[in-house]
Amino acid sequence: MTGPVLTERGNNVNIRPYQGMTPRLGDRVFVDPSAVVLGNVELADDCSVWPLTVIRGDMHRIRIGARTSVQDGSVLHITHAGPFNPDGFALIIGEDVTIGHQSMLHGCTIGNRVLVGMGAMVMDGAVVEDDVVIGAGSLVPPGKVLESGYMYMGRPVKKIREITDKEQQFFTYSAANYVALKDTHLQEDWASSEQINVPEDEI
Repeated sequence: MTGPVLTERGNNVNIRPYQGMTPRLGDRVFVDPSAVVLGNVELADDCSVWPLTVIRGDMHRIRIGARTSVQDGSVLHITHAGPFNPDGFALIIGEDVTIGHQSMLHGCTIGNRVLVGMGAMVMDGAVVEDDVVIGAGSLVPPGKVLESGYMYMGRPVKKIREITDKEQQFFTYSAANYVALKDTHLQEDWASSEQINVPEDEI
């Protein structure tokens, strides 16, 4: 993974360090200027972070796999270590994940090829295995495990049915679509002028 990218607009830095921890971005990562990414966060190659998203790794780590998109208005945070949870929960997200608009992921683990529907909420300690669809507006309670190969919906979620072959194919289609889209955004004049690569020895 290359050095982090800081995006600066006047006195505002929307990709910024916290307590000596600086976000680390892979190749061809797109972070919209209105999004905030801070602290102990790693975004792998070809990730995209869309307008008004917050990814806050201030009290634990956040790791997001390649080709994952975090869509507009989503909030990604962690569970801190403390007397009620000695180890806390990091936020770990796999590859080729599509996180729909205004989703909230908090101290959970998301596998590869997962679709998180718009407005869904996945809570502390929950585990979503590979190849899962979470319906829009659903709530995944703390500690719940969603089994691979199924669609889940509801508040709280319930297993609805096995995913279809078409839905299975959609995971990588959606990821590739957002990779192509963020590449067009990276070609805009504002993107090339506002992003600066910071050498490792200056971190």
